[in-house]
Amino acid sequence: MIPRLFPSIPIFGLLFAGCSRPPEPPTGNPLAGLEYLKTFETRRDSSSDSNWRSGNSDRKPIEPGKTLTLCDVGGPGIITHIWFTIAHPSPFYSRLMTLRIYWDGEEHPSVECPIGDFFGIGHGVDQPFISLPIRVSSEGRARNCYWPMPFRKRARITVTNEADKPCQSLYYYVDWQKHAALPAETAYFHAAYRQEHPAVMGKNYLIADIVGRGHYVGTIQSVYHTSAGWYGEGDDFFFIDGEKEPSLRGTGTEDYFCDAWGFRQQDGPFYGTPLWEGGKPGARGTAYRFHIPDPVVFRKSLRAEIEHKGSQEFPDGARSGFIERDDLMSSVGIWYQTEPHKPWPALPPAPQRLPFTERTLLAGYKALPETRHSEHPLTEQSIRAATDGKQLWFKPADEKGWIEIPFKIEKDITADLILRVVHSWDYGTYRVSIDGKATGVLDLFNAPSVKHTEDSLGRHTLAAGDHVLRLECAGKNPESKGYFLGLDALVARIPTYARPKEKDLREIQANP
Repeated sequence: MIPRLFPSIPIFGLLFAGCSRPPEPPTGNPLAGLEYLKTFETRRDSSSDSNWRSGNSDRKPIEPGKTLTLCDVGGPGIITHIWFTIAHPSPFYSRLMTLRIYWDGEEHPSVECPIGDFFGIGHGVDQPFISLPIRVSSEGRARNCYWPMPFRKRARITVTNEADKPCQSLYYYVDWQKHAALPAETAYFHAAYRQEHPAVMGKNYLIADIVGRGHYVGTIQSVYHTSAGWYGEGDDFFFIDGEKEPSLRGTGTEDYFCDAWGFRQQDGPFYGTPLWEGGKPGARGTAYRFHIPDPVVFRKSLRAEIEHKGSQEFPDGARSGFIERDDLMSSVGIWYQTEPHKPWPALPPAPQRLPFTERTLLAGYKALPETRHSEHPLTEQSIRAATDGKQLWFKPADEKGWIEIPFKIEKDITADLILRVVHSWDYGTYRVSIDGKATGVLDLFNAPSVKHTEDSLGRHTLAAGDHVLRLECAGKNPESKGYFLGLDALVARIPTYARPKEKDLREIQANP
């Protein structure tokens, strides 16, 4: 057992360092202790080709509905690093693949989360960001976790592909340490996903409901806006050890996530909002708060809640400044505790974790034969980031370029329309309209890299029948070298939540 000479030093910091001598007072240097000899054995489980001398098949595919075991190892030990990268044809695959971790042969997992949410980004979005325990890079495709995860007897990690398409490739590392023993005070890592689609009126949103002894260390919260306005006036509450009055009470959602006066996209060691699309209908956001310097300690139980309140704008022009909102909420609560833990409700089926169903109204390169355009080159181009690996490529030499693409829908829809386009160093600025109605202006310049994005055109109601998408050059960014346009697809995101009519919703809000 490691002597507890300095109780203020986090026990997991000592475990992670693996010191072979009693700890000394902290110096403020995060690298302090690396010079001491270690007593553990360094281990790794990975997707490496079993024919490691000459093979290069380092990927693991997963068929729909199937589960892959990444590691099943004996302890005592500590998992110190997990790395994933995934190739999957489903556009929101990271919400449709589930990570589960079991300690010491337990029946119920101590970690059960969609992969993307566990690694800090909701909604199945690939998005890079940097924090202390989690870093995501490679445009959101390289996921790293540094939460220390000790176990005494056994650790088993699985990934289940709950999408309707095969996962082509899962590459992974699980780096861990084999120890002779762990201190008696060592607790186990837990992470649980929850969602309310929509948030339940008359009740706070529940982040975590924990029984046992431990400390709470992090919240990752995602929101999908069902209406215009600001969702973040809700306060956070932590009820410790069965309290009727929460001893930790907050002042607003962005305040709990350590920001102020709303959200903006940013990241940092302990808090951030790595995904933020604003407050319009269909906008998505994810925020995180890691209680690393300030863990919430509990000895019997912990209940963490947050209100889902804010301003709301109604179609008739009315506006409320502080009211319960029916946004689609999801979260991951992260904590350490002694086992056994209280089992939580089963995860919703994968399709129910998405806030919408997606329909492609037109694919750019497939629409080439029907596309009308100005007298400038129009062709097909191969590009890896595009949905099918190809895009419509329009190359006007001046700002007189335009294209018009017809498309047809079979039945009336109300949906958030998304234009998947490329931004690059020689791309122009384009006015976008549907059936002659302006939907916005897109500056497609990006330097020095080529970037594939999803640009929102807002929420629209389209009747069954024929329609026309028009993109007309409106000049170019002063830094751009050209007027080019690369179109992948026009997509409709149809909300899965059928909101009540506004008058009915107001009655529900008034009498939940």
